[in-house]
Amino acid sequence: MKTSYLVLSLGALTTTLSIPSPLQQLLKGNGITTPQNDIDIKKASANDLTQIIDSSPLLSFHRNIVKIESISGNEENVGSFIINFLSSHNFTVEKQIVEQQSENTPERFNIYAYIGEDRHPDIILTSHIDTVPPFIPYSLHAPTNSEPTPDPTSFAREDLLIAGRGSVDAKASVAAIVFATLETLAENPSTSLGLLLDVGEENSGAGMKAFSSSDLNPSPSSFHTIIFGEPTNLSLVAGHKGALGFRLVATGKAAHSGYPWLGKSAISAILPVLAHLDTLQATPSEEGGLLHSDILGNSTLNIGTVVGGVANNVVPASAEAGIAIRLAAGTPDDTRRIIQKAVEDVTGGDGSVYADFESYKGGFAPQHIDADVDGFEVITVNYGTDVPALEVHERQDGGRVKRYLYGPGSFYVPHSSHEAITVGEIEEAVRGYRKLIEVAAERHQSGLE
Repeated sequence: MKTSYLVLSLGALTTTLSIPSPLQQLLKGNGITTPQNDIDIKKASANDLTQIIDSSPLLSFHRNIVKIESISGNEENVGSFIINFLSSHNFTVEKQIVEQQSENTPERFNIYAYIGEDRHPDIILTSHIDTVPPFIPYSLHAPTNSEPTPDPTSFAREDLLIAGRGSVDAKASVAAIVFATLETLAENPSTSLGLLLDVGEENSGAGMKAFSSSDLNPSPSSFHTIIFGEPTNLSLVAGHKGALGFRLVATGKAAHSGYPWLGKSAISAILPVLAHLDTLQATPSEEGGLLHSDILGNSTLNIGTVVGGVANNVVPASAEAGIAIRLAAGTPDDTRRIIQKAVEDVTGGDGSVYADFESYKGGFAPQHIDADVDGFEVITVNYGTDVPALEVHERQDGGRVKRYLYGPGSFYVPHSSHEAITVGEIEEAVRGYRKLIEVAAERHQSGLE
C-alpha cells in the first residue's frame, strides 16, 4: 500500500544555503556545540546546573525532547515538537504516517527532513524518537567525584550528568544528529544531507519498516551512506547480534492436587526443557548448542517470562515461557532448528512441550556494519537496532551503500532506572557525526568509497 506524505514546510533554500536569523543566532557566541572552557561550578545549585543547559542550543533541544514522554506508541507530541524545530531551521519536513496501533491511540509518524528540494539526499542520518517504559522525568545532577578534591562541590561543565528516560536511548543521538547536520550545512551548504527520525524502534521496528517500503527508499538507492544513531560509547560498531523470540508451550491435564496421578502437570513437563535450553549458550555448537562467532562471541538465551497453572491445589493443564535469543551467527531459521532439536531431545518428541515460533515471526540475523573511519574505537554490541529493518538497495552505479552505527552514551544504562549521560558525551557526538559526514562526502566525491 502506498504511504501518504504531508509536506509541512519548505525552506527558502535552493542551490545555495542562505541561512536566515534562526540558525545565524544559533551559531553566534559559543556556537551550536563549541565547548566552553572547562569551568568549575562552586556549590552548584539547581540554577547553576540549569544555566549550563540554557546556554547551549544543543543541550536545550535535548532537554526539551527528553521532557516530552514518548514511550513507543505515544510519539506524537515529541514528533510535533521536532517538526516545528526543523521547519524553523529551513528544512523541508515530511511527516510519514505509520500505521497506528488502534483508533484510540495517538497518531504515529516518522520525520523525514532535507534541504530545499533534495528529497533523495546522498547521506541519511537516522535515529528513533520512541523510548521504553516507564517514563522517568528529566533531571540534572552534579557528578560525584571519584577522587577527593580541594572543593568537592566543583566540577567541569562537561561532566554535568543529564538523567531521564530517553536521555541516552536515543534522544542524545537525535539531538547530536540534528545539530551535526545544522553545523555541517552552515559551513558546507552544498552537502547533500537528510534526516530520518522514526518511531517504534523499541518494540516493533514499525517506523523503519514503513520507511524501508516507501518511495523514500528507492531502488536503486539514492543515498550512498546511512548513519544510524544509538548509544555506542562514542565508538563505531562493526556489528551487532541478531535476534529471535519464541514461546515454549507445554500442555497437560488438570486434576485435583490430592490425586495428581489423575492429571498431567504442564509445569513439570516444561521445567526440564527450560533447564536444558538454558545450557545451550554454553554448549559447543557441534554438540547441539547455539551458534558462535569469532566477532560477536556466543549467542545468548534469556528465559524472560514463565507462566502456568490456575491455583496451588490444581494440577496445571498449561504452562508457557517467553524466550529471547541474541544470535551471534547464522540465520533465525538455523537457530530455530537447534531449538526444535533440543526440545525433542528432552521430550522424546511426544508433543507435550513444543516451541511456538509463529507468535514471534521474523527475527533477524547478525548485522555487520562499516567501521572504516579513522579516529574511532571499533566495538561490537549485543543489542538490536533499526539497521536490519531497513532494506538497503544497491546503488545505480553498482556500489554498496555504507552503513555506520555510532552515538553518545553508555549502552549499559538504557532501559534502566539510572539512564543518564554527560554534557561532554553529547557534545563529542556532534563532532563524531560531523566527521562521519565529512568522510562520507569526501569519499563519494573522490570515488574512493
